Amino acid sequence: MNNKKTSISWGVMVAVGPCLATAQAADFFADSKVDLEMRNFYMNRDFRDGSGPSKRDEWAQGFILRAQSGYTPGVVGFGLDAIAMVGLKLDSSPDRTGTGLLPVRDDGSAPGEYSKAGLTAKMRVSKTELKVGTLMPKLPTLQANFGRLLPQTFRGGMIESREWNGLELIGGHLDQVTDRDVTGARGLSINNKNRRFSGALDGGNFELAGAAYRWKHFQLTYQLGRLEDVYQQHYLGFNSTHDVGEGKFKADLRLFVSDDQGQARAGQVDNRAFSGLATYEWRGNAFSLGYQAMHGDSAFPYVDGTDPYLVNFVQVGDFAEKGERSWQVRYARDLASWGLPGMTFMTRYIKGSDAELRTTDSGRERELDVELQYRVQSGPLRALDIRLRNAVYRSDFSRNANDTRVILSYPISFL
Repeated sequence: MNNKKTSISWGVMVAVGPCLATAQAADFFADSKVDLEMRNFYMNRDFRDGSGPSKRDEWAQGFILRAQSGYTPGVVGFGLDAIAMVGLKLDSSPDRTGTGLLPVRDDGSAPGEYSKAGLTAKMRVSKTELKVGTLMPKLPTLQANFGRLLPQTFRGGMIESREWNGLELIGGHLDQVTDRDVTGARGLSINNKNRRFSGALDGGNFELAGAAYRWKHFQLTYQLGRLEDVYQQHYLGFNSTHDVGEGKFKADLRLFVSDDQGQARAGQVDNRAFSGLATYEWRGNAFSLGYQAMHGDSAFPYVDGTDPYLVNFVQVGDFAEKGERSWQVRYARDLASWGLPGMTFMTRYIKGSDAELRTTDSGRERELDVELQYRVQSGPLRALDIRLRNAVYRSDFSRNANDTRVILSYPISFL
């Protein structure tokens, strides 16, 4: 070995290394973002019949701190994201817990506070990005839930690639989930609303792969999702947007084909779900008509705690029982033209029939939702979001309920 040459090489590295590290650090922080979302949530679900608690009623304050780094320079870039969450009880009692805002202890009470956190390592090569750690997927086969105080998170890895114009490829492997109102992670399982499935329900890992292609006004999406030893699911989606007269016409079509696989721990899964939503937007108005149909020998399967990617999954119901058919009529309005910039209104009505359950072969359900939302446009409270939501749900196989939510969200950006 040439010791002199080696000494010179080490000397150059020692001298240049700090400079390179400084340059990398500068790029690493240049695209970084740190923001805090303060989320105040009140929820009341008033049951109109049936056994059990007469209502679920809680009020809580949440804080969600997100930090996202940029990438180090070079062919392969590295980065790190972090999320920290805290939920504080403002009002609750053991006879009305279970809203999903706060954890529930063994004695039925809610703790005064709870918290959770996660880290995500990421790597980028060209237009391909790999993330490993805490994830919140928003995909047709797996949608993390953020319908309460704090979001649901998963542990695993996901890769996304946009190397070709208009084409996006995605793959993922997840093995644990932390639900929205708990602090500890657990294994994945299938949702069993209304005792749709039988068996252990628990699965193994969740794996997914798919592609989306965009061309002009169209998008075609395919995904395959699999909850190990429980079910396998194919998804095909079609979206399009076209100018029609003075407005826009939007079509959203979704098809799922699901079967049990492996050990079939939840029993038989045999479902073909079609749902579609057609919307016409004109001068601040949006008129929508939706249809959803379940075919096969089982209800629609999805991972417990997540949001099923169905057009008739709404505030209370998902209208996804075996054999069920459901229609939706929806109207939304931007009230800026009425002198109320930042305020929007939405109402929808969903009616389902022919649901097949353990207790009936012709179950019916319906839901009416109304939502009013206002975002402050200027001043010190600019971007404060206030949302009022109300749902009236009626069914002949599930408990009737009136559901009211008041949500205040205020973001603060530090970087």
